[in-house]
Amino acid sequence: MPASSETLVALPSGVALHARPAAEFVRTAMGFNADVFVALGDREVDAKSLLSVLALGATPGTTLRLRGDGDDADSAVATLADLVAGLTE
Repeated sequence: MPASSETLVALPSGVALHARPAAEFVRTAMGFNADVFVALGDREVDAKSLLSVLALGATPGTTLRLRGDGDDADSAVATLADLVAGLTE
């Protein structure tokens, strides 16, 4: 049975999930075999799709829900959460 993992992480104040940070986020997500998703409110999108991540319109201080399904889901979610928490403009 594949592993599943989920966590919440807030974007730092002053950092929106716009082009550069979103691209970094997607590149990191693509390095994992797990299916990875990012959600804002009731909208959940594929974390490996730049256009989908940008379409969330995540603004500074927004809390995102990260979810992964697959063998390396725990690692994917933890790595992405650390990346989001450490983003700078």
